[in-house]
Amino acid sequence: MGPLLCLVSAACFGAMAIFGKLAYDDGVTPEALLVVRFALSAVLLGMVLAFRRNDLRPVRGRVLVTALGLGAIGYAAQAGLYFAALRRMDASLLSLVLYTFPIMVTVAAAVLGRERLTPARIVALAAASAGTLLVLLGAGGGRVQPVGVLLGLGAALTYTIYILVADTVVGRVAPVLLSTLVMTGAAVSLTARTLVTGGTSFTFPPSAWIWLIGIAVISTVAAMLTFFAGLKRTGPSTAAILSTFEPVVTTALAALTLGESLTPIQLIGGLLVLSCVVVLRIRPRPLPGYVVSPRPPSRARLHP
Repeated sequence: MGPLLCLVSAACFGAMAIFGKLAYDDGVTPEALLVVRFALSAVLLGMVLAFRRNDLRPVRGRVLVTALGLGAIGYAAQAGLYFAALRRMDASLLSLVLYTFPIMVTVAAAVLGRERLTPARIVALAAASAGTLLVLLGAGGGRVQPVGVLLGLGAALTYTIYILVADTVVGRVAPVLLSTLVMTGAAVSLTARTLVTGGTSFTFPPSAWIWLIGIAVISTVAAMLTFFAGLKRTGPSTAAILSTFEPVVTTALAALTLGESLTPIQLIGGLLVLSCVVVLRIRPRPLPGYVVSPRPPSRARLHP
């Protein structure tokens, strides 16, 4: 179930760029988008949590601070950089820049001693990266702004740190509770920043709420719940590599909603990305003495 949950999460996240572009077309500012996204997501997750009383276990100390900090600092910063970059460059190009993060996560996890950089992982990473390149480059070029590229790389780096930090608590907190804490931290942080900087305008047409709700419900709540659940079962490198399915979904949705056509190269790239799922079923041995959270006996190891 772990790889499948990661793929569902990637599909939900893949719709976000489309929702974001449509929201911008309706006059929504990045600041308003972020505040609404995280505030609404926090409320929705709180409602889900109310019906899952088994997940309402006390969270204190370092775990609580880490969970709230993941949202207030990590997720808020990553989302801010992402949507700022989205205003400056095409969604497909931004996805290409953002998806340098699987390489960052895989290398960082190996350097930190959390995972083995096995031949299977190297092959999977190469396949996923090559497939993503074929999908995105097959869509054709777009405007390239240095500032947009830098913002996109900043989002990738922030997401890498977020994944590695979250992996240290994902096994200790139920996914719904952890997601609620992360969204609450991000909502409070972004709302406070908006108030300090003079506020933002929410005078956009009612139609814009369709895209904002889509971002909150599909590309945040559903995406996060499935991501944390998948991450708990797979670990950071596997989750990051499987997340490369996200730009495939983005390109496909752009074809459906914006009238773009998928080329044979793009289709080949999508199949190549999916092929990494098969490769990742080959599980490496755990590192001796390294257990961060409960895992199945064959997968004791260590996640955004």
